Amino acid sequence: MEKLVIIAGTNASGKSGLGIELALAGGAEIISADSRQVFKGLDLGSGKVTTEEMKGVPHHLLDVAEPNEFFSLKEYQTLAYQAIDDIIARGRRAYLVGGTGLYVNAVADGYVLSDAQPDAEKRREVEAMSIDELIAVIRDKDPGMLEGMDIHNKRRLERAAEKVLSGAPSKLPSRKRYETLMIGVTWPRQVLYERIRVRLEKRLKEGLLDEVASLRKNGATDEFLYKLGLEYRYCLMYLRGEFADHDSFFDKLFMEIRHLAKEQMTWFRKRKDIHWIDMEKDPFDQASEMIERFYDAGDGKGLRI
Repeated sequence: MEKLVIIAGTNASGKSGLGIELALAGGAEIISADSRQVFKGLDLGSGKVTTEEMKGVPHHLLDVAEPNEFFSLKEYQTLAYQAIDDIIARGRRAYLVGGTGLYVNAVADGYVLSDAQPDAEKRREVEAMSIDELIAVIRDKDPGMLEGMDIHNKRRLERAAEKVLSGAPSKLPSRKRYETLMIGVTWPRQVLYERIRVRLEKRLKEGLLDEVASLRKNGATDEFLYKLGLEYRYCLMYLRGEFADHDSFFDKLFMEIRHLAKEQMTWFRKRKDIHWIDMEKDPFDQASEMIERFYDAGDGKGLRI
């Protein structure tokens, strides 16, 4: 199998910047594994890297869908496979970088996903449910599906509820496509929370609320923005006057982003093949050493730790 490096981690962990530095050093291109960065116009709120921040490193799977479109896991996996295969065919390395656990696993494990069209009636049924109702349905049918899931992302809950109500198997069959090295990026909890706070303040100063207002003005529906969760949901709610003041809006959003970071860690810690690096030391050197050993391994079995 061809080799693929994966750099995964929590919000505000620095994985995007680290991925770029590693790609520059290793002659690699980056495939984003973020469920919101696939949409055009979702920039500040999704943490999408700017052209300047890319430092010339080609990035793939950014801006591949329009707001309001349904973008499936199958579509993501297909485009990711195409990008990875093309990069490798051109003699370059492919680095998958992101924090959406389902996207990472779909590529790393090679989920066998169906092209079957959704049941329109069942989809309408779950879309009419509240978040609490969706959680109750999933917990009743398959509680294990809630582990590591962002329970504030209504779109993700709807798809999970749709799946359990249709009787689909909870564990997807897999056919691994690449030999992978997975590097985990995070910080001690209190350090991570401070990084999240600083980043949120910076994004708001840079115009996050204006970005959401512009998306609405240009046709993104409130339903679409609300279902995205986190920054887009709470900025939408603030713009609609659903918070008493800016401080209560900030505190609620800060709390929810911290909660998601905890859920991301729960998701990734279930994988026993992640090599966690110490971000308080020299993450670049640690990751570089792992990557070079991975590519130098000639026995087909990859990295040895």
